[in-house]
Amino acid sequence: MKEYMMVFLGADYGNAGLSPEQMQERMGKWFAWGDKMTKAGILKGGEALTPVGKRIVGAKRLVTDSPSAESKELIGGYYTIKVESMDKALEVAQDYPDFDLGGTVEVREIMVFS
Repeated sequence: MKEYMMVFLGADYGNAGLSPEQMQERMGKWFAWGDKMTKAGILKGGEALTPVGKRIVGAKRLVTDSPSAESKELIGGYYTIKVESMDKALEVAQDYPDFDLGGTVEVREIMVFS
């Protein structure tokens, strides 16, 4: 078994013009997806991220706003899962709730240093 990180990229929900009912429905889809992975025993963890962050850059350690502050696409969160292969991880990612909002899932294998 290998571990993979699914990084979720998409629009800020606050700027998507969703009604409270639509937001609640969307959160229900997220909880259902997480529950499905938990029941399958593959979900290792994950979190949602705020839309604004800071970045420390270069040798002079310049602190700037993260690029997502100006971007229409931001990293909204991540899950880590443990499955047999990249193909299986991609299969799990097919249930990502925000594809209908133009969202993207980036799947990466977590490196193991041993």
